[in-house]
Amino acid sequence: LVVVAADLGFAKKARNFALALGAPVAFAEKRRNGPETEYLGIIGDVKGKDVILVDDEVDQGTTIAGAARGLREAGARDIYACFVHATFSPGAIQRLAEADFREIVFTDTERIDRAKLLPNMTVISVGPYLARIIDAVHRGLSVGQTLSEYEPTF
Repeated sequence: LVVVAADLGFAKKARNFALALGAPVAFAEKRRNGPETEYLGIIGDVKGKDVILVDDEVDQGTTIAGAARGLREAGARDIYACFVHATFSPGAIQRLAEADFREIVFTDTERIDRAKLLPNMTVISVGPYLARIIDAVHRGLSVGQTLSEYEPTF
């Protein structure tokens, strides 16, 4: 298993995620040229390995889909996508479908039309976490301490 940052802007968080899993980290490199994104390559070894491709947000889906194509070219086996915010502008779900992810996992921080989701999409609710934070603030408790009680769910 290898954790891969969808772009270098998410590298630090990807590294922390990889450390929590006890897995190596790799990076997808891209370059923006105006509205176009040019995929440059994968930094790290993914050949023959399952990959968790991580990012903070997916809007158009071009970055994560391009990274998935690059991972396939580099010999990755199953590719899982994991991100926080699914803003999904028009065409994004189609791009994700074409990227052939084993599973796509994200939170419900954005309004989601569940009827449009793909069968391999899993939505995780942030509601329980927000409820605990609100309760901690209301009772004057440490938010950091409250959140540290959660075991990683990955």
